Amino acid sequence: MRQNALAVALASIVSAFVASSAFAQSDPLGGSAAVSDTSTIIVGSADFPESQLLATIYAKALAAKGVKVEIRANIGSREVYFPALKDGSIDLIPEYGGAVLRYLDKTSTQNSTDDVLAALKTALPKGVESLSASSAQDTNTVVVTQATADQYGLKAIGDLKGHAGDWILGGPPEWKVRPDGVPGFEKNYGVTFKSYKTLDVCGPLVLSALANGQIQVGCGFSTDPALRSNKLVTLADPLNQFPSQNILPLISSEKVTDEIAAALNAVSAALTTDGLLGLNARVNAHDSYDAIAGDWLAEHKLN
Repeated sequence: MRQNALAVALASIVSAFVASSAFAQSDPLGGSAAVSDTSTIIVGSADFPESQLLATIYAKALAAKGVKVEIRANIGSREVYFPALKDGSIDLIPEYGGAVLRYLDKTSTQNSTDDVLAALKTALPKGVESLSASSAQDTNTVVVTQATADQYGLKAIGDLKGHAGDWILGGPPEWKVRPDGVPGFEKNYGVTFKSYKTLDVCGPLVLSALANGQIQVGCGFSTDPALRSNKLVTLADPLNQFPSQNILPLISSEKVTDEIAAALNAVSAALTTDGLLGLNARVNAHDSYDAIAGDWLAEHKLN
């Protein structure tokens, strides 16, 4: 799961978001003069655009049910916002199953959605709980060009076997040694590449190298609009080499009610990876979070 692939859009849209939001805004983890009563749900976000968009969707879904909400956006990394969730500085935050599980339990090895979500319920500290997970995932992916996929009939990572020996894999430095990188391809799928080219974290350098033939296989992020705009094909990962990163809300146990859970679970039921990819494309086009979230909720009749 990435935290900065869309960061290039952040600076240009923060001011528009603050100006257009229908909710009380405050500095991250700071006080708010607009809302002070304990019935308010304080919705936090991490310091990257997708998290801020999801926080806005959650907040607007709650507001549509008459729940008082306040958004504290752009708090920072998980090391900052998770303690804030535990101490009550915020009440709700969008999370990614596999990533938060690894944060809470450094020894965890669960990768499939079912295993990750089951382990997460055990790993969460007292006072914090997870609600329904969506099918939407922002996870690492393996991508090839449409031409390569068509020529060699590639649909899943295992289909690379028999071809990878002549091909170059490209991605971040960590992929050379991480279990979900080169060692994982060999262990899980029996796929060994001719060589590995160190590039960026599944960003412009990988995309450029795929386009010009410097590499034949690269890494991507499942909700990155660049996959669609560059006509790349994501290869399925049936053996769960990459940890699942289903999006879900974490919420303070003290604040959750049946009404709040139902509103948030309805959002999770409607979120999809492909749909989020389209929403992120609007973020890149500098639409405000408030407008994007409002349109999405209206489309799914959640407002």
